Amino acid sequence: MVKELTAEQVRLQCTPTVFKCDSTEELRPKDGIIGQDRALSALKFGLNIAKPGFNVYVSGLAGTGRTTAIKSFMEALAARKETPSDWCYVHNFRDSYCPHALMVPAGMGEALRRDMEVAIDNARRSLVQTFTSKEYAQRREEITEDFNKKRATVFKILDKKAREKGFILQATPVGVVFVPAADGEPMSEEAYNSLDTKEKEALKKKQDELTGELKEQIARLTTEQSAIDKQLEDTDREVAGYSIRQLFEKLREKYGQLPQVVAYLKEVEQDIVANFEQFRAEPKAQDGDPLASMREVAQKQALRKYEVNLLVDNSEVKGAPVILELNPTFSNLLGRIEKEAQFGALSTDFTMIKGGSLHHANGGYLVVRIEDILTNFQSWEGLKRTLRDGKLAIEELGERLGYVVSKSLRPEPIPLEVKVVLIGEPMFYYMLLRLDLDFKELFKVKADFDSRMDRTAANLKDYAAVICRICHSEGLKHLSSGALAQIIEHSSRLAGDQKKLSALFADIADILREASFWAEEDKAKHIEGRHVDKAIEEKVYRSNLIQQRINEMIDDGVIMIDAQGEKVGQVNGLAVIDLGDFAFGRPSRITASVGVGRGGLIDIEREAKLGGRLHTKGVMILNGYITDRYVGDIPLSLSARLVFEQSYDEVDGDSASSTELYAILSRLADVPIKQGIAVTGSVNQKGEVQAIGGINEKIEGFFEVCRAKGLNGEQGVLIPASNVRNLMLKEEVAAAVKEGKFHVYPVSTIDQGIEVLTGVKAGKRLKGGSFEAGSINDLVQKRLASLAEKLRDFTRGEEKEGKAKAKGGGNSKE
Repeated sequence: MVKELTAEQVRLQCTPTVFKCDSTEELRPKDGIIGQDRALSALKFGLNIAKPGFNVYVSGLAGTGRTTAIKSFMEALAARKETPSDWCYVHNFRDSYCPHALMVPAGMGEALRRDMEVAIDNARRSLVQTFTSKEYAQRREEITEDFNKKRATVFKILDKKAREKGFILQATPVGVVFVPAADGEPMSEEAYNSLDTKEKEALKKKQDELTGELKEQIARLTTEQSAIDKQLEDTDREVAGYSIRQLFEKLREKYGQLPQVVAYLKEVEQDIVANFEQFRAEPKAQDGDPLASMREVAQKQALRKYEVNLLVDNSEVKGAPVILELNPTFSNLLGRIEKEAQFGALSTDFTMIKGGSLHHANGGYLVVRIEDILTNFQSWEGLKRTLRDGKLAIEELGERLGYVVSKSLRPEPIPLEVKVVLIGEPMFYYMLLRLDLDFKELFKVKADFDSRMDRTAANLKDYAAVICRICHSEGLKHLSSGALAQIIEHSSRLAGDQKKLSALFADIADILREASFWAEEDKAKHIEGRHVDKAIEEKVYRSNLIQQRINEMIDDGVIMIDAQGEKVGQVNGLAVIDLGDFAFGRPSRITASVGVGRGGLIDIEREAKLGGRLHTKGVMILNGYITDRYVGDIPLSLSARLVFEQSYDEVDGDSASSTELYAILSRLADVPIKQGIAVTGSVNQKGEVQAIGGINEKIEGFFEVCRAKGLNGEQGVLIPASNVRNLMLKEEVAAAVKEGKFHVYPVSTIDQGIEVLTGVKAGKRLKGGSFEAGSINDLVQKRLASLAEKLRDFTRGEEKEGKAKAKGGGNSKE
C-alpha cells in the first residue's frame, strides 16, 4: 500500500523563529563567500603556491556571485602581501628601438618621473644661462684672441706685399684673391685690357707668387683654426658638464640604492653634454617663417628622450594588486605601442608605450572571465605565451601576425610574476581541457563553485547575514523574519532540494529587489512574506504567457487531457517546457495499442523522427522489462505502439518511460487507469522507478489543469519515491494536499504504481512462475501467453497453406 505524502512532505517549511530576530535589520551583515568550502580551499591553495603553472580556473554557474566574491576574497589575501615595484620605460641611448625597463620600489616611479622632468628643465635653463653669460663669452674670446690677432697680422702683411707689387688683397664670395691695382684702387677691366701682353704676363707672375704665399698662410691658419675649434668644443663640453653636474649628482645620490637608475642617470648626463647644442637656445616662432614651428617641434622631440614613461604606478596600491579585466582585448591585456601623426607621417617612441592589465597585476592577481578572453582575437594565445615565457613583451598585434613589416619598437621584456584567475562555467573548463594542450599546464588548480549548499542551521544563519548585507549595500528594505523564511523556502525550491539552499545569489538578490519595491508600494516598514510572494508571482506572470495559452487550449479541449474517469491504455504523462527564463510543466496524453506480432514495442515518436536518443533508450528498456518479467524463455509475441498524443515537437528524455509502461500494462491487462492521476518517472529493466528532473514544475503543471477542470479530491500525481526530497511545491499546492483535494504518491516500483493507478493489486509471483490470480501481473502474463498462442496458430496455418500450395504446384508440373 502506497502512502501518499503529507503537506509537510511536499514543502519543507522554514520556521521564522529559527533566525532569532524580528527583521534582518538586527543582524550583522556578512561579507565574503558562504557554503563554498571546497572552492575556497582550492582557491587558497592556488593563490598561495608560488610555482609556475598553478593558476586557477574558477568553475561555476553564473549568478553564484563568483566574480564579486572572489575579488573580495583576493583583495583580503592581497592586503597581507608586499606591494610590488613600479615599472618605467626609458630611452635606450645605444638603440632607440629597444627602450630599457627600469624597476623601482612602489611609489618611486612617479618621483623619478617628476625628478627627471625638473632636472631636464633645470638643465635646459642652466645651459642657456651658462652659454649666454659674459664669463662664457670672455673665455671663448680668450681662446680665440691670439689666433684672431695672428690672422689679422698675416693678412696685413700680405696686403702690404700685394700693394708693393701693384695688387690689392680683396675678399670675394669665393674667398680672398689678389686684384691688380691702379692708383691704389682695383684696376678697371678697360685699363687691364689696354695693357700689352708683356705687362699682363708680368702681372700674372706677381699674382701667382702672391697667391702661393696666401695659400701657405691660409693652410697654416686652417690648421690652427681646427685646433682652436677643438679647444672651443672641449670647452663647451666642459662648461656644459660643469653646468649640469650638480643636478645629476643630487639625483644619483637620491637613487643610489638603485644601480639601474644610477646607470641611466649617468647616460642621460653624458647625452646632454654630448648634445648640449639642443639646449643652447629656444627656437622662437617668427612671422613669415614657415620652418619655425617645425624647429620648435624638433627641439621638443629631441628633449622627449629624457622623459620617464611611468608604465606601472603602484603608489596608491596597498599590498598586492587585484585587477579585474572586463574587456581583455590583446592590447588591454598585454599593452600597446601608440603612434602619433606628425607632418603627414606616423611616429612613435618609448613615451607612447602603454601597459596592459598584466603589467598592472604583476606581483599580484589578474581576474578574467573565460568567455571574454576567448572571444577577443589573439588574447588567449597572448596570455598563454606570456605565462609560458614568464615575461611581458609588448609588441604590436599586426607585427606579431606578420601584417606589419615596418620597423617598430621592441621594448625590453619585463619579468612576470602573477596569478591569473579565470572565471567561467564548467563547460569551458572541460572544453579547454580536451582541446588545448597548454591549458592543463598553465591552469593546474580548479576551484569548483557549487550552485547549492546544505540547508544547515549554520548556513541558514549565514544566508540571513548575506541577505542583510545585500539590503544594506543596495539600500533595500529589510526583511521581517517571516519574509526571510519565505526566501529560504524559495531558495530550496531554486536548489531543487529540501535539504539544500541555492547559491545563485544573483537570483535571490533579484527577488529581494522586487520585494523591496512592492513593500515600498505598500508603504510597509519591512519586506513581509506577502511582498516576497508578490515578487515571485509577478516574476512568473511576466514570463508565463505560453503556459497560459497551453492551459487555455487544454481547458477548451483543443489539447485533449482527461482529469477524471478511467480509460484503458491511456495515461497522463508529465513534461517540462524550459523557456530559458521560465520553466513550467504540462501534461501529455500517452496511449498504447497492442496486438499479435513479433515487432515488440514500437516507438511512434522514433518512427516519426520526433524521439530523441534518451527517449528511445527508455522505450527499449520497457521491452527488456516485459520480456524478463512476463515472457521468460518464450519469444515475445507482441506488437505494441506507444505515442505522445498531439505532440508535434521532438520528445526526449526517459522521464516518461514508467508512464509508457503503465499504458502498455493497462492495455495488456485490459484494466482502466484513473485519468485523474498523472505520472512521471523513469524505470529500469528490473521495474524500479527512478528519479527525474523538474519534479515541482511537473506536479504544479498538472495541478493547474485539475484546478481549472475542478478538483474532485481524487486527483494527484505519481512520482518516484527518490524525488520526495526534491519537492518544494507552491503553497497553494501544499494547501490542496493538506485539504485532501490533491494527492502525491511516491512509488519505488512499477507494481506499486500500477496498484495506485488501477486500484487492482499488482500480484506477487508464485512458485510456478505465475502470478496471483486476478492481479494485474497475472492478467498481463495471460494476455501475452494468449498472443503467443495466437501467433503460433497463425504461423501453423501459414505453414500448412504454404505446404499445400507447394504440393499443388508440384502436381501441375506432372
